[in-house]
Amino acid sequence: MSQTIQPGRKPNRLINEQSPYLRQHAYNPVDWYPWGEEALARAKAENKPIMLSIGYSACHWCHVMERESFEDDAIAKLINDNFVPIKVDREERPDLDQIYMDAVQLISGRGGWPLTMFLAPDGRPFFGGTYYPPADRGGIPGLPRVLLAVAKAYKDGAKEVTHNLDKLTEALGAMGVYEVADGDLKAGLPAAAARGLAQHYDSVNGGIGGAPKFPNTFVFSLFLRVFASDGDESMAEAVRHTLKKMARGGIYDQIGGGFHRYSVDERWLVPHFEKMLYDNALLVPLYLDAGRALNEPEFMDVARDILEYVTREMKSSEGGFYSSQDADSEGVEGKFFVWTPEDVEGVVGDELSEIAERYYDISVEGNFEDANILHRTIEPADTARMFKNSEDETASALRTIREKLFAAREKRVKPGRDDKVLVAWNAMMISAFAAGARALHEPRYLATATRSLDFIMTKMWDGRALKRSYKDGAARFNAYLEDYALLASAMLDVYEASLDRKYIEQARTLADIMLARFLDREKGGFFFTSDDHEQLITRSKAVFDGSTPSGNSAAVMALLRLYGYTGDERYRAEAERTLRLLRDLIEKQPFGFSHMLEAVDLYQRGPVEVVLVGEHDDPELELWLERLALLYVPNLALFVADPKDGAAGFIPEAVRGKQQIDGHVAAYVCREHVCTAPMTSYKALETELIG
Repeated sequence: MSQTIQPGRKPNRLINEQSPYLRQHAYNPVDWYPWGEEALARAKAENKPIMLSIGYSACHWCHVMERESFEDDAIAKLINDNFVPIKVDREERPDLDQIYMDAVQLISGRGGWPLTMFLAPDGRPFFGGTYYPPADRGGIPGLPRVLLAVAKAYKDGAKEVTHNLDKLTEALGAMGVYEVADGDLKAGLPAAAARGLAQHYDSVNGGIGGAPKFPNTFVFSLFLRVFASDGDESMAEAVRHTLKKMARGGIYDQIGGGFHRYSVDERWLVPHFEKMLYDNALLVPLYLDAGRALNEPEFMDVARDILEYVTREMKSSEGGFYSSQDADSEGVEGKFFVWTPEDVEGVVGDELSEIAERYYDISVEGNFEDANILHRTIEPADTARMFKNSEDETASALRTIREKLFAAREKRVKPGRDDKVLVAWNAMMISAFAAGARALHEPRYLATATRSLDFIMTKMWDGRALKRSYKDGAARFNAYLEDYALLASAMLDVYEASLDRKYIEQARTLADIMLARFLDREKGGFFFTSDDHEQLITRSKAVFDGSTPSGNSAAVMALLRLYGYTGDERYRAEAERTLRLLRDLIEKQPFGFSHMLEAVDLYQRGPVEVVLVGEHDDPELELWLERLALLYVPNLALFVADPKDGAAGFIPEAVRGKQQIDGHVAAYVCREHVCTAPMTSYKALETELIG
């Protein structure tokens, strides 16, 4: 990530930070501090309010506010004279972001980044907003006017400031307080919630609601689960239609693979061009699951392309995954990704350009600022008919077009990349590669997943605790609940792809830390931060799922999966206690708990325990595992009992000590502590699992 450097300007304190986002502001005339004791002590000593600005590297409007305001000498002087300015990367410090985003939503009813908050020296908020322009514009007050008004109100001891300090602090403290509900969760809650969410499904364009349109990965993953359990074809069609529309739209990078953040329109055409590691990590298993459940080979290809994009663009030489790629290059949003007809003709030549322009809908008029975001409106078979070619000839032509456009695009100035490594986001991508290794039969993906795990456990784990972020050889910041929970689940995903039991043991270690250092022992559920974390104005609980799982839903899912693999009752009990704590909220606001509802599905239906009895090096066992990986089986817990290993590892009680049948693999499927008779044909196993 480049920094704006003006001749003769000295860097501020952010020059010593790891975060590319913070370093981007290192040459601002604003006298920025990172969050820490130095800034807070100065605010207290001078009784100055704090101006807290929170953003992240791939945030387009964060860049805009920097260029417009933080690079402006006059605005910087207003900030420096009246405030202690603190800049925070929300990806490094999601604990701070959670608290102050809650605060701005209490103040204004809306949130987003850049987040601009004004705090008392003790960290309590009293006013805030999001993006402020450099002058009054479109009904939004300009930043200078806001700065002067806030500074005057604080200096004069305005009643509104005192009132807000008290009320906001009280409200923030109350936000994480939930009362345990009596009784169990409603039977069939995931299916009922899915049908409620389906009322907001866009049957024309796919997705949920209108513009702007996000992937909403967990909603469609929940739909798939309901289809698998109930056979509801409407759920299957919603998933199929949405994933096709997304994969053929501009939100998907048609040339390089990978998904952009979201679509500004309802048609998936015009994206915000940043690419986030977590979006792509979560979309891989969704496309793999849908490809298997709905028999859609195209979806498997999309998942493969995402993994190849991440391997090429987002993987460090040490094994970790980078956080994001920017929307802008050369100061222009989307410049790297768009094409004109002249661009295309110059790359692929006259003969192929006609096919390219029709297939990717490239026109002189363009669809984005006089250029074209590539998207697909026709099938390859339609293209073949239009140009009177065979389907094989057309497929070859389309491959050549894509390869040539990709090679030409590689010569352009690339968007900036945030190259810090975050545990939670890496965990989701490790899970994606493990899923890809199984479903696509690609050993290279498993090697990538295990190498990333080794990197984290070598560089970001000290034998007692995880660090959140890594860059330039150093790990920093206490890890959060989501880091432990998602990494525990990633360990289980790698176990399922490798059958190496050490990953179950590592997952147990992380789960035990969650129970020891994050658990609310009084009411249940888990705090955002560990018990040895920096003391903030409140110790929040993250319960609502957004673009990534909340810490609590990730924890519940990890604990329930671990219970299936270990039989350790502690894991099931604390998962259940968390679900009871949040029961009323889950039932009332299913959209905010779409991943938690997947965990509810696992809790209510239990794991599907598949036990294969066979020797690890037996080619017959390997063939069974390969074929099993082609099935969509939600809530799977996979065991291999090697007769030579004895009783190593947890195996369901009903099948312990079972042997192969006549020297061949035998399979058992166990549900709710009841197991089938042994099956000696793979077809019988498949029929038992999916009918």
